[in-house]
Amino acid sequence: MSGHRLFRFPKPAWLNSANTRTAGVYTAGALFSLGFFAFIDAAAFSKSPKNGSDPPIHINFVDWIPGICSALGMLVINSIDKNRLNGDSFSYSGNGVAWKARLVLFLGFALMAGGLAGSVTVMVLKYIVPDYPFPTLWFGVANVVANAMIMLSSAVLWVAQNMEDEYTYNLAL
Repeated sequence: MSGHRLFRFPKPAWLNSANTRTAGVYTAGALFSLGFFAFIDAAAFSKSPKNGSDPPIHINFVDWIPGICSALGMLVINSIDKNRLNGDSFSYSGNGVAWKARLVLFLGFALMAGGLAGSVTVMVLKYIVPDYPFPTLWFGVANVVANAMIMLSSAVLWVAQNMEDEYTYNLAL
């Protein structure tokens, strides 16, 4: 056993396999697409008249802002290499790489948290306070579901991309 382990029990061998990494990436993609599908479904439903009657309120740009923030946060978080967060022992890009990477990672998490908080705020102020019935309330619920799925997708992708595989070689110049 390695002296760098936190727990006494060893990590399962299947956790470091290439198949697990691939399954994690596909799962993250599925979560991301399901989240945006829920929101786009609500957006399409808000613009189409149902049985000749128009919904009392429509999805506009304000409803899209939380999803855009969450998607940008996901891009920022998953573009950072986990090795850059460990320390400044050796780097080609100068001093202070670890704290810069941590700052950018924090900004990515802040974007995603702001997106989720914004979607809850939009749902409460735009759909719950005016007391709309459920077909219209789905517009706000879909926004929250989409942002939660994007956050979950980002976490799954972060873990899947940063798994260490003893049979994988990183060739970088």
